[in-house]
Amino acid sequence: MIHTGRHFLQIPGPTNVPDRVLRAMDRPVIDHRGPEFAILGKEILAGMAAIFATSSPVIIYTSSGTGACEASLANTLSPGDRVLIFETGHFSAIWRQIGERLGLAVTYIPGDWRRGASAAEAEARLRADSSHVFKAVVVVHNETSTGVTSKIAELRRVMNQLGHPALLIVDAISSLASIDYRHDEWRVDVMVCGSQKGLMLPPGIGLNVVSAKALEASKRSRFPRSYFDWASIIAANAQGFFPYTPPTLMMFGLREALALLREEGLENVFARHARLAEATRCAVVAWGLEILATDPRERSNTLTAIVVPEGVDADVIRTTILERFDMSLGVGLGKLKGRVFRIGHLGSFNELMLAATLCGVQMGLRLCDVPIGDGVGAALEFLTAPKSGAAQRAPALV
Repeated sequence: MIHTGRHFLQIPGPTNVPDRVLRAMDRPVIDHRGPEFAILGKEILAGMAAIFATSSPVIIYTSSGTGACEASLANTLSPGDRVLIFETGHFSAIWRQIGERLGLAVTYIPGDWRRGASAAEAEARLRADSSHVFKAVVVVHNETSTGVTSKIAELRRVMNQLGHPALLIVDAISSLASIDYRHDEWRVDVMVCGSQKGLMLPPGIGLNVVSAKALEASKRSRFPRSYFDWASIIAANAQGFFPYTPPTLMMFGLREALALLREEGLENVFARHARLAEATRCAVVAWGLEILATDPRERSNTLTAIVVPEGVDADVIRTTILERFDMSLGVGLGKLKGRVFRIGHLGSFNELMLAATLCGVQMGLRLCDVPIGDGVGAALEFLTAPKSGAAQRAPALV
């Protein structure tokens, strides 16, 4: 089938890249050892610190988010160290895989993929660890496979109350610059992120934000590392440079993306995501379908995972929508394959884009003979109601 118009990319990342960012990257490559790049490098590092709400070093890699995940473990731990990881979905399982392949002893706290990390479970595990065997606690802030957001501040309070010295490592890949994240206030030791979601860039940049405690741990780490070594990157960054060839054109795009976020204001960015997410949830309820995240307080503002009725294949719905309306939706990952589809509503996204997305989903559901109500109407009613907005309805995840 020949499609006209623009493809609708409504997966929860990579997200749509704004035209301003695309134009910023459409330029000649510059010397990454020259004075022009040094100015660019320093500007970007300062801008990223503001987005991360931190005064800690920001480490930029030419990598995917998974590379930044590996870097966070390889810089802070040693072979055989015990790590506590919460099972919240497919990407928490990726963390487990990375840890085990590195030779870490991973304790994987079971979860049902419908709830976030449990502060009560963390308390029980860490209270029993009187000898402080656990060297790190790893949690995915916003699980991209499930649309569940964990409460990082609650986990930190537990760790503080117990006086447990483990590092707190947080995966903020699908939450940064979209959902409230407070690196310094929550005393996160290592934060992991990627460029292709809330930062509105193509894939290709992975990031760590590193606390003073994590930097001290890196001095004791016995993992061999070269490319991912924090020390050499931080040393080069002091002059605006990198110890390897950086993604120069992506860096111009990142500078423009940071400008877009500053112009809108982070609080407004968070409120916009919350409002569009709530409108999406209104649609799901009106369709008569089920949101995978069971606790309303943990429902993500960057994506919604929708459970299809028994006997219905979510992938058939996705394929129908792609073929008929040229719109991509997120696939069910791991044990959710065929059971859910995911709507991404993050990054460069607005009311009209959401309305069109929900129309495409509603038409696809009807073409697949799924009995539904008028979800589009419910979402539009929410969006056009006086003082509408999830900011007034959804509690902050702190």
